Amino acid sequence: MSLKSLALIENWPVPTAAAGVVRADGTVLGTHGPADHRFPLASVTKPLAAYAALVAYEEGAIELDEPAGPPGSTVRHLLAHTSGLAFDEHKVTAPPGQRRLYSNAGFEQLGDHIAKATDIPFAEYLRQAVLAPLGMTSTSLEGSPAKDGVSTVADLLRFAAEVQQPRLLDPRTVAAAMTVQYPGTKGVLPGYGHQNPNDWGLGFEIRDSKSPHWTGGSSSPRTFGHFGQSGTFLWLDPDTGLACTALTNRAFGPWAIEAWPTFTDAVLAEIG
Repeated sequence: MSLKSLALIENWPVPTAAAGVVRADGTVLGTHGPADHRFPLASVTKPLAAYAALVAYEEGAIELDEPAGPPGSTVRHLLAHTSGLAFDEHKVTAPPGQRRLYSNAGFEQLGDHIAKATDIPFAEYLRQAVLAPLGMTSTSLEGSPAKDGVSTVADLLRFAAEVQQPRLLDPRTVAAAMTVQYPGTKGVLPGYGHQNPNDWGLGFEIRDSKSPHWTGGSSSPRTFGHFGQSGTFLWLDPDTGLACTALTNRAFGPWAIEAWPTFTDAVLAEIG
């Protein structure tokens, strides 16, 4: 299956790319490129890790507002990038809840916290809680819960269908994940500069009125998802009932800032 808009990835200055679109009911509307090729996800790993954290919450292994990370921080702070931890260092640079400090270290501490609570290494917990039940057999976590996932377009479409119509989680939990946590918090959106506010849910970035942004000009404010520095993204738009992922093997940079919004607008225009 294919959509004409998905073929725009052929114009991207990348060695290899694949993309796909799925409806909320799990219907794959189209793919283009090698949908079963395994790509490094970089920070698109975070939504997968967050989903596993929410499974741990529903199983009673953790609570969202229990202490985790630096003093005064909670699981919720870690998921929402408001723990005060630095970007890539395990040091505190602000009090919890005051600034949106995007933090790989925060997700690493989240993974450690869940591993201790469940007595299961986090990569294995992710596999058991999310990947295996969804049939994501080509996806694995090969290091940091913040950035070391590897997956395929086909697998991420399975995940996107789950997030839109949850089977592993109570829909109310997923609704909370796509709801702004700590409203009004400002911070830096990596690659796009200061945003005020810099809205974030539980492991998912929320578009709202951010400008510039990596989604399209026609994306609804409720669009949420994540992009990665390996040239990858996953967005879900509740207003259209669509989700789209694109994976490449070229690092994020000016090429992506230019190409991705045009691509997303073309996808939405073709289907909508």
